[in-house]
Amino acid sequence: MNAFLKVEGLCKEYGNGDSLQQVLKEVSFSLNKSKFCVLLGPSGSGKSTLLNIIGGIDTADCGTIQIGNTVLETMDDKHLTQYRRKYVGYVFQMYHLIPNLTVTENIETGAYIADDPLDVRELIQILGLWDHRDKFPNQLSGGQQQRVSIGRAIVKNPSLLLCDEPTGALDYHTSKEILALIETINARYGNTILMVTHNEAICPMADHIVHLHDGQIRSDTVNHEKVTAAELEW
Repeated sequence: MNAFLKVEGLCKEYGNGDSLQQVLKEVSFSLNKSKFCVLLGPSGSGKSTLLNIIGGIDTADCGTIQIGNTVLETMDDKHLTQYRRKYVGYVFQMYHLIPNLTVTENIETGAYIADDPLDVRELIQILGLWDHRDKFPNQLSGGQQQRVSIGRAIVKNPSLLLCDEPTGALDYHTSKEILALIETINARYGNTILMVTHNEAICPMADHIVHLHDGQIRSDTVNHEKVTAAELEW
């Protein structure tokens, strides 16, 4: 199977002189379409920076990223904006919902910028939010707000769903519910998913695990014995 995502020789630096910091150092890996990949590592390992570069939010100093037939380094700002709008869904640790919009309206903001959005009503039911569809974010729990955030990202039906510590602000049981939801989304819609986490216990549910440490890949493994999110323990 040909790789859907190819990252080759990616480098990223911040600062200069004595304050120069190498955040990514010749990072290379590939991922097949519709697979779920965990980017694992401690704080400061470069995993969020890597995710942001793949998502077109940040740029690399060297190296290449190819997604399907698209090479990010060849894009100008206009085409990068189109890439983010049409092909990338982003889920953050903090939910970044619009406070004066309802659950339905927050999810619809993602649908408005998509060429072929999913059915919003059907998606709200899959998210387990049907009874809360007319509520505002401040009327929801943290887990429910994260479900809305996932809905807003996935309603675009993106080729890539990028999740930056989506369970980082949640308790154990709610975290497992969100992981089970991401598992369901992956199986139902076939989006390629990259999830940043420092929680090694999440790895057994992933197809692919890339372990980063100090800006470099420590290990790059394919998991042939996946477990479900419900089976995870930590």
